[in-house]
Amino acid sequence: MNLARLISETATKYADKPAIIFEGKTWTYQDFDRQVKNYAATIKQLGITKGDRVAIQLPKSIEFLFWHFASISIGAIVIPLNPDYRPEEIVYFLTDSSSSLFVTNRNLHSKAQSAIQHLSKLQILIQEEISLQKQSSTLEYATGGDEIAMICYTSGTTGRSKGAAISHQNLIANMQSLHQAWEWSDRDVLLHTLPLFHVHGLNVAALGCLYAGATMIMFERFEPRRVWETLASDHCTIFMAVPTIYQRLINAWESLELKPNLEEMRLFISGSAPLSDRQFHQFEKLTGFRILERYGMTETGMNASNLVAPEHRKAKSVGFPLSCVEVRVVNPDGSDVERSEVGEVWIRGANVFQGYWQMPEKTAEAFIDGWFRTGDLGFQDADDRDRLYLVGRAKELIITGGFNVYPKEIENVLESHEAVKESAVIGLLDQDFGEKVVAAIAFKDGMSIAPEALIAHCKAYLASYKCPKQIFFVRSLPRNAMGKIQKNILAQQIQKESS
Repeated sequence: MNLARLISETATKYADKPAIIFEGKTWTYQDFDRQVKNYAATIKQLGITKGDRVAIQLPKSIEFLFWHFASISIGAIVIPLNPDYRPEEIVYFLTDSSSSLFVTNRNLHSKAQSAIQHLSKLQILIQEEISLQKQSSTLEYATGGDEIAMICYTSGTTGRSKGAAISHQNLIANMQSLHQAWEWSDRDVLLHTLPLFHVHGLNVAALGCLYAGATMIMFERFEPRRVWETLASDHCTIFMAVPTIYQRLINAWESLELKPNLEEMRLFISGSAPLSDRQFHQFEKLTGFRILERYGMTETGMNASNLVAPEHRKAKSVGFPLSCVEVRVVNPDGSDVERSEVGEVWIRGANVFQGYWQMPEKTAEAFIDGWFRTGDLGFQDADDRDRLYLVGRAKELIITGGFNVYPKEIENVLESHEAVKESAVIGLLDQDFGEKVVAAIAFKDGMSIAPEALIAHCKAYLASYKCPKQIFFVRSLPRNAMGKIQKNILAQQIQKESS
């Protein structure tokens, strides 16, 4: 089954019902389906066919969704891209995926134009300049099942992003499992404030809502006070966010003269980064709602979730495996740990991606006997039906504001500066972002540079969320006998210096 076809079938069932309300403008399911088909005809006229890659870099908008589902419907493979990516990053994604079409707008294109102009086989489509075609015949859904629907890039420890190839079946299985776990229905109203280029906002929130026949109220950007007001005034039942957003909602609650009436709300859901024990309990104390935390990643979609019944949600726990997912917790040798002991979390199920795009060796490293090695450390509580808890990450991943950042990518940029001898990037706990990116720098002899200038250097090559929030200068980086940088010692030194 083609994913876009499923959504089209939902649209037929709920034709006259509001599907998406974006910044005050309403599209019914019939409107949405008709536009997706017209956008599909426009893409086909450009010669894009089954298996071609279509990269989409647009600000959050209804058009992003039109292009996304239109591309999938004709069998093309979508690469969603963060509007904050710099030209050098865009070039990598376009060339690594061998994209045939790049959909963007005038502003973003003007920033990337000089960097991508050498990509002679790439067609560029500017949103403001499109001449939309009308779908004149029945749309033929060219792909489905284990064929690839999306390539979602996730950072790698080598400093180069890996493209997770996600099939139609991966997306459908995950969507249906969440539909069951969260009891989605056509009566739900989702308030959507997440980015659309990210799997959380696109494959979990938007896709889940459209599949259920629910209504999605979509904001272009997150504004705490507006969220509280809309949840109360627009009969919302579901809200999804990352811990950074929940912290800002907590902060805003205190300043509200009139506290919102949330009696129609069913679920406040959190993901993309660990929710702290303090945030969990503070939010419940203020609002009366226990946040439902779940566990997912780019390569697998959602793996586990706390239960809908509030009494079955626990702080620091990501709940239980979804219906399509199997979980193991293993020792370094691949054997199962003793019950309730910490080990690496392995996942198997219909939700697990097909492999890393054009990286067979990386794909082989990621799987053992059909089990995907997540790199996350956790344990299952033997006294609570094997409830899953995550305690850390085996990889050097930093999650800041819900976005994944790998230190090596930033270190490569820092060390490209002529004054920098070596660098080490770590994540430090932060109340607002969960973790903040911090760098330690050792200069070359006789050279130096101001922290602000080095951060500006990073921003020329990296998305803002990847750039260090603070830079510390050291004589040398701590290393062990094998020459490996000891980041745990470095973190202690930095925390002591900054306290």
